[in-house]
Amino acid sequence: MADTHDTRQLDLDAYLARTEWSGERRADLATLRSLHRAHMYGIPFENLQPLLGSAPSLDLTDLQHKLVGSPRGGYCYEHNTLFAAVLSVFGFGVTGLSARVRVGADPGQPRPRTHMLLLVDVPGEDGPYIADVGFGAGGALVEPAPLVTDTEFTGGNRRHRYMHEPHNGPLELWVFQTHEDGVWKDQYAFTLEPCEAPDFEVFNWHVGANPRSPFTRMLYAQRSSEDRRLILRRRILVEAHADGTRTKRELSDGAEVLRVLAEDFGIVLPEDIRLPDSAL
Repeated sequence: MADTHDTRQLDLDAYLARTEWSGERRADLATLRSLHRAHMYGIPFENLQPLLGSAPSLDLTDLQHKLVGSPRGGYCYEHNTLFAAVLSVFGFGVTGLSARVRVGADPGQPRPRTHMLLLVDVPGEDGPYIADVGFGAGGALVEPAPLVTDTEFTGGNRRHRYMHEPHNGPLELWVFQTHEDGVWKDQYAFTLEPCEAPDFEVFNWHVGANPRSPFTRMLYAQRSSEDRRLILRRRILVEAHADGTRTKRELSDGAEVLRVLAEDFGIVLPEDIRLPDSAL
């Protein structure tokens, strides 16, 4: 995955300015953690492009224009493809993986592999880490996590762990869980089978263009900071704070949705663009 894109296309200075990251550019665990956190807090999650009729481009130049050079965000394939290129330039080893999302699924309900995450080799560390700056759910990683089982770890006031689960396949199945409301909840499941750029192009088309995909039918945006998380699903706006308090309200119409996206999420569409009513 590290060689999926020609990283010479990457404007690293512009990316670091967008995420407000500064420090010594070296490949170590502290740097990986700070880069991950800066990306999570600096670039929002959103699926506006599929709602407007097309799957987003995963070309690195296009990703930089949208996520770095514009007041926009993206979803998992965009975020993690860009982040993989950044990590590669820093000197980390990066492998793209795919996962089956379990949030919202019934127990035992099979789902396709529609999520992208990254396996990162960190110089000087005994084992790999999982980095994932593109999971649009409340249980998303704020910082990378070591790929070990039965060990709880925290980051950004969130509790996580990885578990093994039996399945029909030659590779071990890893299940990523988040602790919410007093219980451990599955977020997604994956193996360590590497994926290449053509795989993600196919997954990206399904998620971003297939009329059966929820991302082509419903607005979803998320913006995280150190002390709160904003979630917009259709016209329902949820604000969750680090102390556990939550507020929820319904926005009045499409005009208010666009205003909230711009003012609170940092997502601005051209003035002549309107989101379809069916997505709201």
